[in-house]
Amino acid sequence: MAKPSIIKVRSSRRVEIIDITEGAAAAIRDSGVAEGICVLQSLHTTAALTVNESADPDVRLDLERQLALLAPRDPSFRHAEGNSDAHIKTSLFGPSLTLVVSGGRPLLGTWQAVYFCEFDGPRERSVVVKCLEG
Repeated sequence: MAKPSIIKVRSSRRVEIIDITEGAAAAIRDSGVAEGICVLQSLHTTAALTVNESADPDVRLDLERQLALLAPRDPSFRHAEGNSDAHIKTSLFGPSLTLVVSGGRPLLGTWQAVYFCEFDGPRERSVVVKCLEG
């Protein structure tokens, strides 16, 4: 069984939703799995993964704005690092995704893309990718 691969992601802002679809597709290709599932997992407590629309970049901006309303940066949080909002946002989205693999590619809808959600950047992050035949 193949070892997991790593997608490196570099964010440029504190909150940023980054398209990693090509990286996920490359990891699936490299795994050699033609039919099965692929699990992607962020290795960070302040970053998440999601699948959403890729056609209109305003969707990502709307998500970022709405998340700021749901979990604003608030100095009254008890967590001393000042990034409690990032932990909350990560919990809302979740640190992992499971994708169906078909024909050696992620099976996504016409307008769907895989996104890495940075909530405490900018920084370099890692996403582990493990594909299973089945």
